[in-house]
Amino acid sequence: MEKNISRRRFLKNSAATSVSLIIGLNSKGILATNKTNTVINPFVRMDQEGFVTVIAKHFENGQGISTGLATLLAEEMDADWEKVKVEFAPANAEQYKHTFWGYQATGNSESIANSFMQYRAAGAMAKDLMIRAASKKWGVKTDEIDVQNGIMRVGTKKGYFGEFVTDAVNLTPSKNPKLKTPDQFKLIGNQDLSRKDNEAKTDGSAIYGMDVKVPGMVYASVVRSPRFGGTLKSFDVSKAKRVPGFIEAKVFPDKRGVIVYAKNTWSAFQTKKALLTKWDFSNAESRSTSDMVSDCQKLAENPEFEPRPFKTDDDNQSVKDLNHLEAEFFFPFLAHSPMEPLNCIIEPTKNGVRFYDGCQNPSGVQWASSYILGLQPQQIEVKTIYAGGSFGRRNSPAVKDLYQAEAAIAFALLGKKTPVKLVWDREDDIRGGYYRPMAFHKTKIGLDANGKILRWDHRIATKSISKGTDFEKFLVHNGVDHFSVEGCVDTLYQLPNMSVGLSDFKSSIPVLWWRGVGHTHTAYAMESLLDMVAQRTGKDPIELRLDLLNSNDLKQQRMANVLKISRRRSGWNKGNKRGFAAHYSYKTFVAVVADVSATGKQVHIDKLHITVDCGVPVNPDVIRAQMEGGAGYGLGALLRNEITFAKGQVEQSNFDNYLPLRISDMPEIDVEIVMSNETPSGVGEPSVPPTGPAVANAIFAVTGKRILELPMTQSGFQFV
Repeated sequence: MEKNISRRRFLKNSAATSVSLIIGLNSKGILATNKTNTVINPFVRMDQEGFVTVIAKHFENGQGISTGLATLLAEEMDADWEKVKVEFAPANAEQYKHTFWGYQATGNSESIANSFMQYRAAGAMAKDLMIRAASKKWGVKTDEIDVQNGIMRVGTKKGYFGEFVTDAVNLTPSKNPKLKTPDQFKLIGNQDLSRKDNEAKTDGSAIYGMDVKVPGMVYASVVRSPRFGGTLKSFDVSKAKRVPGFIEAKVFPDKRGVIVYAKNTWSAFQTKKALLTKWDFSNAESRSTSDMVSDCQKLAENPEFEPRPFKTDDDNQSVKDLNHLEAEFFFPFLAHSPMEPLNCIIEPTKNGVRFYDGCQNPSGVQWASSYILGLQPQQIEVKTIYAGGSFGRRNSPAVKDLYQAEAAIAFALLGKKTPVKLVWDREDDIRGGYYRPMAFHKTKIGLDANGKILRWDHRIATKSISKGTDFEKFLVHNGVDHFSVEGCVDTLYQLPNMSVGLSDFKSSIPVLWWRGVGHTHTAYAMESLLDMVAQRTGKDPIELRLDLLNSNDLKQQRMANVLKISRRRSGWNKGNKRGFAAHYSYKTFVAVVADVSATGKQVHIDKLHITVDCGVPVNPDVIRAQMEGGAGYGLGALLRNEITFAKGQVEQSNFDNYLPLRISDMPEIDVEIVMSNETPSGVGEPSVPPTGPAVANAIFAVTGKRILELPMTQSGFQFV
């Protein structure tokens, strides 16, 4: 069925060529091919014109993964970069699963690490088939043929990939194609390689969910309880019926809210405002933020769980003889606030339904929708398109809570025959929940007379992201949700007698992964505390950290190297009024030096020096952009962002009171990428955690004010 696309023209299906070569990788690592597009795990398609289409199994929400996957495949294929295109994979977990997880989804900054060998092998196989096809046609040995930029040469003979597609599809693929060594890379690590999504996103031709229309489509939006946990008692639609474009209003089966249907987005939003509702708040959240903070403080006094129990050391001095450093940290709830609010389309097909969506979790969409609609997962198609940001919001550990599940319910309640476009407005995004959890840290560090750390007691109270969800059995062990304590319980620093306690904050407020997840608060606390130790003992902050790293451990070795490069690159000297922080997350090592200036409580962030070791730097330009973007995202939350509650109701609603980062807030950023041959690791999230404490430590160095409560405006600072 042909689609009518608003504002933009949808990309044509590149499969419409006369002959295509499809290369894939099955679960055993054996590459396969045939003419019929029915192979297992197809990763690359090539037409007779020589265009190479890379099938990306991970979605693109601005992190650059489409370029990264294309780079891996094109590198081994020696394809012409200008003839490489990217297409997002359909929903098919058997073919396109995340090999670490076993289902099809994107997240945890693992896309490149997950796909590094898989896409390289697919590219190598494609190249091998083309060479063998040329060898047979030209009557020469395969090792005589040189390949560069999609052109094969031997002697006076020359041919383009596209000329040999028909012959190549008749060959049996090799099981073990030869891969390049790092010294042979031309695209991997290339500083000047252009991103595949740049042009489309610049000229407006890129297609997002908001851009898609299908014939006969209606628009749906949801009226939600003003308090989390509330259920609908009744509603009056009489006033809403007078809104031009109004179609219908229906109640969710679980009474979580009312779905309104209209002829366009504006009508849907106006209908929501006109709908009169009454709610049952008997099981709803009723506390204000101050009450929640007080409850977290009490929880931290007596931890429920000990993910890192204290171990007595008889050689230590008694507790009373130690010089104690104590601090409490508070971190508010945070919204994700992507540029494009949540939306998707669901339409009926001959065999089931089809979604159009910037989809982060196709498998989750299939699971949830199949249950709601009474279909088999394979009957649910997902057409993945660009997502205008995510930061974790387009996924959920409980598939029933996916926004696509809302769309499926809206579709079902309307009779399963009419295409429905679900659209959240900005107020839904800010007030609709699924926040970064609020967190409280209570810490106590024991130092001997020489300033050496001898004890470290760290207690955290926060709401679990995983408990009560489909992920609980995988991510909760002995009562501990790893997301609540990551970055603290598994710190790389060798801290003697470190204990970590955890208590679960209970609330109906829904929480979710947020860019950096638990690291966003644990890194802030850990790196602020180390700065406090350095200040108390008169030690240089970087030297203090180096003293806590073991040179015999590879991870700690790499972290130490990042610290030293950061010190040298930034021109750090002991006694400078600058801030420093470093953190290990998503298998990536990041150090940040922050320079700020201040006049009284007016602060300006002048410059950030970021050093990153993420293994093999596949796309340096993408890595640099992600370091910069992650720092900016972290600063947005650090300076002014918070979700607060007044008697159970969210006080923020839009960007007028949930303040985004201003262009004047964004500092100059210098990024140093450490060259490495280690396995690639994440870059989308790791710069977020250390940026906050680096800036906070810099503000302390300049003003003498230690910031323990976020956002920083709570400490009276203004950012100019």
